[in-house]
Amino acid sequence: MRKAKLLRGASQSTSYALLLATSAVVLLPFYWMVLSSVKTNHQLFTTPVQWWVWPLHLSNYSRALSLIPFWRQLGNTVMLSALTVIGTVLSGSVVAYGLAKVDWPGRKPLFWLLIVTMLLPGVVTLVPTYVIFRDLGWINTYLPLIIPAFVGSPYYVFLFRQFFLRIPESLSEAARIDGASELHIYARIIMPVSRPVIASVGVLAFVQAWTEYLGPLIYLNQPAQWTLSLGLTAFLTKYSVEWNLMMAAAVVFTLPLIVVFFVGNKYFVKGISFITDVG
Repeated sequence: MRKAKLLRGASQSTSYALLLATSAVVLLPFYWMVLSSVKTNHQLFTTPVQWWVWPLHLSNYSRALSLIPFWRQLGNTVMLSALTVIGTVLSGSVVAYGLAKVDWPGRKPLFWLLIVTMLLPGVVTLVPTYVIFRDLGWINTYLPLIIPAFVGSPYYVFLFRQFFLRIPESLSEAARIDGASELHIYARIIMPVSRPVIASVGVLAFVQAWTEYLGPLIYLNQPAQWTLSLGLTAFLTKYSVEWNLMMAAAVVFTLPLIVVFFVGNKYFVKGISFITDVG
């Protein structure tokens, strides 16, 4: 018994040590970015490397944000990200509900066909999609970046479906016996107990929309419409020698992603764990 406890303790200590080492490797680039954002440009290239500096040059942040129309680009990015999250959650959950909770002929073959479309690289459909949006007159608008979120994404439909399959069928059957419609069951029974997968999909969709670069680059040609990802690229092109200011702008760009992840971390991890259960 004593030997088993010692082995278990050694195993846990090794696991914690590996986790700490992995965390340090992952966090080191972020720490370096934050540290670089409060240095002078000269301090970035001094040898030996300075792992801490004083005083902190916090004025780098105000200078960096004044060199680009930060608040306008932030507003554009927040608007696109919020609408993308709303559209992704609504469309993904509705389609997944039909595939998981409504019994109709051909739903399983259609689901697997939907999954197969995930194997198609996005770059393959890039030109045809652009031509469609051009013919619709949507170039230089936000519609090509928003509307696709409202028509469903196979990956997010998959996540929702896997979670819905874990919800006891007795809940839906009891509601149907009481005369509830499918829309009522979806909105009043299924969605309220699906907070983990909603948080997971919401976080993933937000991160994707917040960091999206190719879409805005293709469809938004006016600087007033740009998102932060395009603004940072323009900043790098124009002020490439001011690396401390670039790091300050990058920190501000990254902070919302960190906040969203930690706020939804509890439900995010729980929701993602359900994708391993293929119903």
